[in-house]
Amino acid sequence: MKTYRQPMPRPAKDCDHGIVYRNDNEFSGWPFYCGLWRIANGDIVAGFKRIANTYGEPEAVSHEKLTFRRGDLYLIRSSDNGRTWPQETLSHVHRLDITAEEILAQGPRSYEPEGPLDLTSPDTLIMTGAVPAFLKPDSQAWLRASTDGGRTWRRHILLPNCGLPSLSGNGSSMVRSDGMNLIGLAMTTDGGWVNRPLVYGSRDGVEWRFLSFITPKGDEGSAVSDRAGPFIFGAIRQFYPRLIELHDGTILASVRFQREARDVIWTDIYRSRDGGLTWHFLSRVTDWGAPGDLVQMQDGRVVCVYGYRVRPWGIRARVSEDGGETWGGELILRDDGGSWDLGYPRVIEVEPGRLLCIYYMNTADDPIQMNGGVRHIARTFFTPD
Repeated sequence: MKTYRQPMPRPAKDCDHGIVYRNDNEFSGWPFYCGLWRIANGDIVAGFKRIANTYGEPEAVSHEKLTFRRGDLYLIRSSDNGRTWPQETLSHVHRLDITAEEILAQGPRSYEPEGPLDLTSPDTLIMTGAVPAFLKPDSQAWLRASTDGGRTWRRHILLPNCGLPSLSGNGSSMVRSDGMNLIGLAMTTDGGWVNRPLVYGSRDGVEWRFLSFITPKGDEGSAVSDRAGPFIFGAIRQFYPRLIELHDGTILASVRFQREARDVIWTDIYRSRDGGLTWHFLSRVTDWGAPGDLVQMQDGRVVCVYGYRVRPWGIRARVSEDGGETWGGELILRDDGGSWDLGYPRVIEVEPGRLLCIYYMNTADDPIQMNGGVRHIARTFFTPD
């Protein structure tokens, strides 16, 4: 087995930071499971959550109270390759407190009345989420689709559970080279403390069905040295799968593993060589840092970007030159966070060798401080090396 020495973390090259959206009376966050797309006309569209917030007391920015059902999901657009994001492009997608009953009242649990989606079109956007909240024993996954680059949206549908005890969506989808659309989801058992990432698929966007589990039952990812070892007390949670297809047809899934949501979190990679039907553990990307978003660059390298929730708080990345089997040293995009409450990035390549990362951030030098600065949506351009 090859042994390699980890290099010291170093600043990423040519970083250019900017603001996507900020309101001093709001908590804005979590673009990881809201979406980032380049649509047919070349615009870049980003999704995130907005929650009214006073920053008047610690309870106002309680992560546990803000994470699930409050606020609204919005899209914002850039027509200059992600450099600026005019506030007049903001558009509302939905309320986060929508209920299963409201969704069912809108129509059937599939898009059969509306007809098939062109899943290969860059203007077809897929969002998923869960009611009444993510990763709960009673979670039901919803899906919503746009066929015009996010300007309008079809109604929500509830995905079939396919015999699973609960189901949570966590973001957008990917299209396999043969046109099959795959989405990463997670089921929850044992009172909400055990999660397992999985994949659903659809050929037409009308109906969606279970395809595969990503991790074996009882798997603890890279947390155990014996891959066949037992699942210990259900202590390590696994969720937020993000899927990408590499140039050679291999599919990678990044999975968030955690013992504690603030800082004992990391990103593992699973690999499928048969279109997402079967999966095998491939590598661990981070010491700490999740969820991690993935992109394969035109030159073949794979980059994983993630929030870094231990001091110095910020955003980091790693680069793989062998399809995710091994990872280079950490690249520090920024380390000026005012608290651990940041991250959840999405990343795309906007020109050869140049990446755009969108994430939520708070800074140590913000004049408004309440367990960190105002939570806002930020962006960074950088050049991996």
